[in-house]
This record gives sequence, C-alpha cells and structure tokens, in this order.
Amino acid sequence: MGLQGTNRRWFMLANRVVAALAAAVVATTAAAQPARGKPRIAFLGFDSAVQATRQVAFEDGLRQLGYVNGSNVVIEYRWAEGRFDRMPELAAQLVAAKPDVIVTAAPPAVRAVQAATRTIPIVMIVHDPIGLGFAESLARPGGNITGVSFQDSEFSIKRLDILRAIVPNLTRIAILWNRQGGGDDAVRAVEKTANAMKIATKVLEVREEPDIAKTVAEAKVWGAQGVMQLASPFFGTHRKRVVDLLVANRLPATCEQRQFVEDGCLMTYGANLDPMFRQLASYVDRILRGANPADLPIEQPREFEFVINERTALALGLVIPLVVLMQTTDRIK
Repeated sequence: MGLQGTNRRWFMLANRVVAALAAAVVATTAAAQPARGKPRIAFLGFDSAVQATRQVAFEDGLRQLGYVNGSNVVIEYRWAEGRFDRMPELAAQLVAAKPDVIVTAAPPAVRAVQAATRTIPIVMIVHDPIGLGFAESLARPGGNITGVSFQDSEFSIKRLDILRAIVPNLTRIAILWNRQGGGDDAVRAVEKTANAMKIATKVLEVREEPDIAKTVAEAKVWGAQGVMQLASPFFGTHRKRVVDLLVANRLPATCEQRQFVEDGCLMTYGANLDPMFRQLASYVDRILRGANPADLPIEQPREFEFVINERTALALGLVIPLVVLMQTTDRIK
C-alpha cells in the first residue's frame, strides 16, 4: 500500500477520534445540566376547608386543558388555614421554590405574593384589582399579575335591592364588613344605594372572631330589619359562626356565597366562584406556553347565582314574591 493510502487511513481514524471526543464532551455537558422538569404551579390558599371546592374546580380546569397534577404538571399548595398573618411567610416559601406561575385569590393572599415577587407570573381572583393596586387596567394589567375580577360593590347593591323586595317595609339595615374584603369603597357603595332607597344603615366592622357576636347583637339592638354581609375571606373562615348568629337573632341577611345560604343565611347573589377558579386554568395554560401576564386582560366572571333558602324564609315568616323566585338559579328547600 502506498503512502497516499496510509495517510487516508490515518486521516479517517483521526476524524473518528475527534467525533468520539466531541460526542463525549456533549454528553458530559448535557449530564452536568439539569433537565427541564414538569411545569410547576404554586397555589396559595387562605383556608383548605373553605376553598376545597375551589381547588377541585381549578384542577378540573387544568385537566380540561391537558394538565394532570403529578403526571405532566406539579402543583404545590400552601394553606394559611385562616391565619392571614401567615400569608407573607407562605408566599415567601412558594417564591423561593421558583415555580413557573403562582395561583391565589382574595386580597390578603394576592398582596402577599405581590410583595414576595415582581417577576414570577401571578394568576388571581380578586375584586377591584385596580383600586387595590394589583393592575394598571383590566385591558392591560401591566405587571406580573392577571386573572379574574369581580366588583363586589355592584353585587352588594343588587343584593340590597332584592332584600328590600323580600323584607316588607325595610327601613333599617346593618352592614357587616371586614377590611380584608372590599374595604371602604364597598361600604360606601352600599350606604349610597341605601340612602337613595331611604334605608338607614349601621356600619359594623368585624376585625376578630369575638367581634362577630358583638356586631350581630349590636345590629339587633339597633333595630336592624336585615343584614348585609360584605365579601371577605375572614367571613368565609368563620362562616358557620356568622350564620348561626344571624339565625339565632332572626335577622334576614344577604351573604356573599352559596355556602352561607346552605348553612341558613336567607340569600345570596353574585359570581359563582367555582367556574371562576376553572377560568384561572386558562391563564396558567397561556403563561406556561409563554404569554406575558402584563398583556393578558383581566376577565370578568362568566356565571352568576342567585340562591334563596326557603326554609329560612319560612322560619322568618317571609313570603318570597313570585317575581323574585323566578329570578333564582337555585332554592334551598
């Protein structure tokens, strides 16, 4: 064999060695870099029992979009269990784990995660996100927070109008509220509407659990013919206590959610929260696909409910007008 053939063989062998070394370097580099795992979703809740159906609705929404917890996505939950002072600590824990997106609801929780991160996308349910400082506008939130919003003050006005139709000669109404809910704006909206209807109001702020009994008793002594309980996660945590006291004092009341009515509150009118939590899944999906929360418009609720407890109405000696019954989406018999 000539010199030319020998050189060719050496050249081919050298190429194979170089290719093998290059492959080894690539494999070593790939092994040194952690592989991208499943998308990770963090969920901050204020009470696992109160929000149990919300959790189910959210995961159901994800399943409809192809995400199954533990299979192709990981959801990490943190619950304050009614201890709103723990929200900042829990939010910090979730942020430290560097999830792809954080899901939460109610002003105290949204405020906690907002303080913990300005970069990780946050998907929320909250009322008045602009007034609370969570978004620049509904059309373009502008920061790292987006989601679903409802105006509870508007619902409260509608609830007052319905309560007036149910309770004969309604001239005095007590307003139970907590600052972790709608704040002063929600109270003022109800006061303004009541004033236009020539209904006197007594505003009773509830700050801690012992205040519930005090304020309900104060409403009774004042001569309230009805009670409006404004939305707040605090009342959700103490729902049974609130309703039991309203029933014991024979006070017709309009409450924030269906669960209150199932427990004995007279009525509720507002957004159905379970479908709203399912809505959140679509935001999570878009963000995981690369969407910027700053550009995702904040949506409004899609489903509403008007529920009356007919047993409570009967116990209070109230006759529900047919025109009101025809508007209900459900009745507790």
